[in-house]
Amino acid sequence: MALKITVIGTGYLGATHAAAMAELGFEVLGLDVVPEKIELLSSGRVPMYEPGLEDLLAKHVAGIEGSTGRLRFTTSWEEVGAFGDVHFVCVNTPQKHGEYACDMSYVDAAFASLAAVVREGALVVGKSTVPVGSAERLAGLLPEGVDLAWNPEFLREGFAVQDTLRPDRIVVGVPDFGARAEKTLREVYAVPVGQGSPFVVTDFPTAELVKTAANSFLATKISFINAMAEVCEAAGGDVAKLAEAIGHDDRIGAKFLRAGVGFGGGCLPKDIRAFMARAGELGVDQALTFLREIDSINMRRRGQMVEMAREVLGGNSFLGRRVAVLGATFKPDSDDVRDSPALNVAGQIHLQGGQVTVYDPKGMENARRLFPTLGYADTALDAVRGADVVLHLTEWREFRELDPAELAAVATSPVILDGRNALDSELWRAAGWTYRAMGRPRA
Repeated sequence: MALKITVIGTGYLGATHAAAMAELGFEVLGLDVVPEKIELLSSGRVPMYEPGLEDLLAKHVAGIEGSTGRLRFTTSWEEVGAFGDVHFVCVNTPQKHGEYACDMSYVDAAFASLAAVVREGALVVGKSTVPVGSAERLAGLLPEGVDLAWNPEFLREGFAVQDTLRPDRIVVGVPDFGARAEKTLREVYAVPVGQGSPFVVTDFPTAELVKTAANSFLATKISFINAMAEVCEAAGGDVAKLAEAIGHDDRIGAKFLRAGVGFGGGCLPKDIRAFMARAGELGVDQALTFLREIDSINMRRRGQMVEMAREVLGGNSFLGRRVAVLGATFKPDSDDVRDSPALNVAGQIHLQGGQVTVYDPKGMENARRLFPTLGYADTALDAVRGADVVLHLTEWREFRELDPAELAAVATSPVILDGRNALDSELWRAAGWTYRAMGRPRA
């Protein structure tokens, strides 16, 4: 008989995983404790922007005309316990307020509720990003006869559907004598494994470390090139050419070597901080002291963009000056504004007296909720209208395709600071703009 799958938590990770499991042919039941979210998902809509996800929901959510009906949603733990053979726990692990450590309360609550209803012989699979050592502790919360595996997620916002259906690797952490759990997860992931996705089986601690180690490496690479941008600013070099040159080295590679205002979002910043906190608890904090500097470089970039804007405005106060900010989300192809460098820079300038107007293709609603005192425009053209300086801070394709001449006609002063090193400097200069980019003082 085919496995029946439940997904606990239907946020960004859970909603995507549930829809992908239905696409792979399984009967799926998603659970969340927020009734409004369940109502939304049951109608085939999602509470976030993720390309392709609503199409996948419409294809499988029960009750939608023409759907397979393989995907349903509920708020009932009893229904989840009676239904599921495999339970994926996909709840959030945010950073604790005022601390580096992550908040495990949502994961603990999910395991406690699931333990009360789960059937003997079922498999519980953790996908949340947790501190190393958590899986062993959580296994103790489950009844005898219920197995636990840890299967970290590696989703990129904007590519989550693709990353779930065609992952670049599947990591499965199982305890000693975990052959039954491994066999079940090989059945769950049979399609992507058959298409060539590597299936890596390891122990609990290693599986938990994979996600935080990967994010720490990516953060290190981003902050490295941003540190080189600081040196280029001082020495008169060009960080874009520097990145191109070292990126040809196969040992280094070109990805994640674009200097700018740094990383943000709900994963990289909080994951490297939680990793440092957990290393301290394990007595090996010196092993990760370099991550403090990675975090520091990243946060410093935001202040440096503010100072670049101040410099082009004459080096004095922002008071009464009009600043257009292109971008609100932490990355393109997402509506996620958590720890967004773009909004952080906009907020700093606003607090210093600047009249800031923000435009983003998908993140406006979330940005307004987080920063209600900023100004917002319906289009990039409206945001730039009357601006003394324009800041390009999120690398949306829409911004790369803007007509610089059209924008120059409405700006008070055609000055643009490219905080993502993504715009065509020659094109903008030809349209009359003064163009500056981070780490490229002569570009």
